[in-house]
Amino acid sequence: MSNTPHTLQEEFPQDIAKLHDLKVSNAHFARLLEEYDAVNDQVHRAETYLEPMNSTAETELRKKRAAIKDEIARMMMAV
Repeated sequence: MSNTPHTLQEEFPQDIAKLHDLKVSNAHFARLLEEYDAVNDQVHRAETYLEPMNSTAETELRKKRAAIKDEIARMMMAV
């Protein structure tokens, strides 16, 4: 597992199988997972000063990550 915080496996530890099943059966869901990981990596790089950014940009990335996570959660609840 990655050392990047807020991975989906950490966010939804009880739903690992559901994450996988939806990923392989739903292209939109798979894209959301990829987008979440990319945004989460950007946030992590900003937080660790590997790619520093201003606080407004970092806050916007965090909001985007939360919105994607909310959509992922909604889709998992619908199954």
